[in-house]
Amino acid sequence: MTRAVLALGSNQGDRYRHLQQAVRLLGESVAVVSGVYETPPWGDADQPAYLNAVLLAVDPRAAPHDWLARARACEAAAGRVRDPERRYGPRTLDVDVIEVWDADDQPVLSEDPELTLPHPRAHERAFVLRPWIDIQPYGQLPGHGWLTDLLNEPALADDLAAMSPRPDLPLESVG
Repeated sequence: MTRAVLALGSNQGDRYRHLQQAVRLLGESVAVVSGVYETPPWGDADQPAYLNAVLLAVDPRAAPHDWLARARACEAAAGRVRDPERRYGPRTLDVDVIEVWDADDQPVLSEDPELTLPHPRAHERAFVLRPWIDIQPYGQLPGHGWLTDLLNEPALADDLAAMSPRPDLPLESVG
């Protein structure tokens, strides 16, 4: 059985509906979903705030690139258009594959430019780490350490302080 941590984010259109649709499209593979957090934009400040969440998905047959294909299918369903001029620009839906564990519960490490694992910037992003702690309080990011230690890094303090939990916007798995 493979497991994957996927990060969801939306700041265009009906942000909450885009997150809900991604969870619904991932279907029964979704084991657990974090709370939703409203966060300021990261990497490109000239855009609206995001809604972010993280989920843990499981599938006995999925390879790492299968998770990437599912992530892109969710983005396409939300009408995501990539703007090469604004790498961190606004989007209807962003679904990032943060980490994958193989059938032996070992983290998958990949330098593939199409799918680098673990995600090369996850350790810098409070909007990934904080929701991830919701679903794996004792989680670790391979090569970087415990999620709680990463989130306590001084470089993330401002980002963490700017996040707002949104308990009024629950996401639930269908499985």
